[in-house]
This record gives sequence, C-alpha cells and structure tokens, in this order.
Amino acid sequence: MAYYPERRSLRRRLKPYFTVFDWPLAMILFMLVTTSMITMSSAGAEFPGRVESQMRNFILAFVVMWVASLIPPQTLMRLAVPIYTFGITLLIAVAMFGIIKKGARRWLHLGIDIQPSEIMKIATPLMIAWYFQQRAKVTEWKSFLVAAVLLLIPFVLIAKQPDLGTALLVGASGFYVIFLAGLPWKVLFGLAVAAAASMPVAWSMLHDYQRERVMTLIDPTSDPLGKGFHIIQSVIAIGSGGIMGKGFTQGTQGQLEFVPEQTTDFVFSVYSEEFGLVGNLFLLVIYLLLIGRGAMIAANAPNMFSRLLAGAITMIFFTYAFVNMGMVSGILPVVGVPLPFMSYGGTAFITLGLGAGILMSIQRHRKLVQT
Repeated sequence: MAYYPERRSLRRRLKPYFTVFDWPLAMILFMLVTTSMITMSSAGAEFPGRVESQMRNFILAFVVMWVASLIPPQTLMRLAVPIYTFGITLLIAVAMFGIIKKGARRWLHLGIDIQPSEIMKIATPLMIAWYFQQRAKVTEWKSFLVAAVLLLIPFVLIAKQPDLGTALLVGASGFYVIFLAGLPWKVLFGLAVAAAASMPVAWSMLHDYQRERVMTLIDPTSDPLGKGFHIIQSVIAIGSGGIMGKGFTQGTQGQLEFVPEQTTDFVFSVYSEEFGLVGNLFLLVIYLLLIGRGAMIAANAPNMFSRLLAGAITMIFFTYAFVNMGMVSGILPVVGVPLPFMSYGGTAFITLGLGAGILMSIQRHRKLVQT
C-alpha cells in the first residue's frame, strides 16, 4: 500500500513564522508605539501627512523586526563580517563622493538617498560580538585592542562627516560589547582618566557648531532667540505640564509651535507638556520594562555572541532614551538623537526594529536549544 504523507494545513505551515515573537517584548513595544501615535496625533497636527507617514514607519519597522526574528543567531554570526565590511565600504564611499546636506556629507545616493552610518549602529556591535565569540577561550588584552580598532574605524569615519551624535551612538554600541566581554575595571578607569586629560585637545578639534551646543547647554539664556531657543522652549514645555499635564492637544508650547522639531528630536517636550509628570513616569516605566526584558534575554542567551549582542542592543535602547530625555531637559547637549519608538523618522525606526528583531531571535533560539 502506497504511503502518502499527511498534508499540513496552511495554518500549521505558517504558524512557525508567526510564533517567533517574544510576547513580553512585543507588548512593551506595542505600548510604546501606541503612546507614540497618540503623541504624534497632537505634535504632528500642523504637519499634513505626518501621522500617516509615522504609521508607515511603524509597519516597515514591524516587517524588519519580523524578518530579523526569523534569522537564527548562527546566521547572524556568519553575516557579521560581510555586513561590517559593507558598512565600512559605504562610509568610505560617503567620504569620497557623498551628498552634502546642511553642511554635512552624510548621505549616499543609490537610487535613493541613504545614510550608511545608521547601518553601523547594528553592524559594529555585531562584528565585535563575532570577534569575541571567535576568541572566547583566549580573551586577553590583545583581543580588546583589536576590538577597539574595529570600533574606532567607523567612529572616525562618521565623526568626520561630521555627525558627532551618530558617531557617539556607534561608539557606545561597540563599547558596550567590549565592556560586557570583560574589559577590566583598571583599564576602564585608565580610559576615563585619559579621556578627561584629553578634553582640551578634543575641544580644539570640535567644529564651531559643536562648541556652540556645549556653551548653550551651560547657559542657554546667552542667546535666547538663537542657539538657546531650542532648550529654553523645551524646558518651558516640560515644566508647564505640571503633575497631570495640560491634556491631549491642549499644550501651548507644542500647539503654537514654540517647540522646534516637535515631532522628531523634541517630541518628549510635547508629550511632557500634555501628560505631565504622571505621563513621564508611565513612559519611564515602559522604557525600564524594555531594558529589563532585553537584559533578561541577554542573561539567558546560550553563547557569548548572543549574550554580547543582546546586551549591546539593550544598552543602545537605554542610550537613545537617556540621551534624548537628557537633551530635551537641558542636562545634555543637543546632538540629534531620537526618542526610541516615539520620535518621527524612518531610518531610526528601521534600526530600532532590527535591534528588537535580533533580541527576539536570540530568545527564540534559546528556547529551541533547551528543547
């Protein structure tokens, strides 16, 4: 008698592709996206099509996250070197014949204008995590030196565009991997002392607009209608929200467009004015849950590569949130860092969605290994 294998239903065949999500992480991201859309409905009211465009960004980020969650960490290890090499090649191409916008050479035209530095936010920690995985049994000071070189190459190329904000984010993402790989505290202390001693040299190497941002942070009232306008209006908006906020679409600073870049870098100001301290605490709790879930995934990862990569991505989320909130609150210089999963923007959402998808892939792989 001939044997005919049982045909699986379409639902059973598709099920594995939709069970890749880490549902605690997915629910946290859903809360952030919902909060973002509510805020964008108010902050983007005077920008036709901004809300619809943000929804398209969310959908694109979801697709990227879903695809990334399907890729096993072993495959990511094999892709680490090609992706890093491709990103460095694009950065060199930008330096040679990139497009100049607003005085900076950051974009490359490949049918559409792309910003290769965004690739390095994931490619750099991916490459360094791969390197430490290869040397898991022989980690020594030479390993940390090579990792530092792998980090410095994209950092220098991006800083020279100039794009110090993105360079610092890329540098932070790579540094987190090196630190989590076991960088000795003595070395870390020595680096801190060296960085402090080199501040005068670093100051002389900054561009004029970068020095102005630092001076504006120290005293924004020195140029209240110019360089200090952003910070002053942002702080006014945050403070005027009080405990409970002024209410949805009732903020004066945001609705009257005193807050600059109110849908992108300074969206937190609009949110704070309308939802107050209570809303801020709610948002902080969501970010703490996001960071906590990422830390749990990293702690339970099955190998060094997965642990380092998950830990670095989690710290990237923390850095985005900390720097943005500090920036709009007037305690950090304005460096153009978006609030993760809240600010308007397509490229940043793709990067963040990719990072979230990698976390989900690592968590799913852990479950498969255990079973």
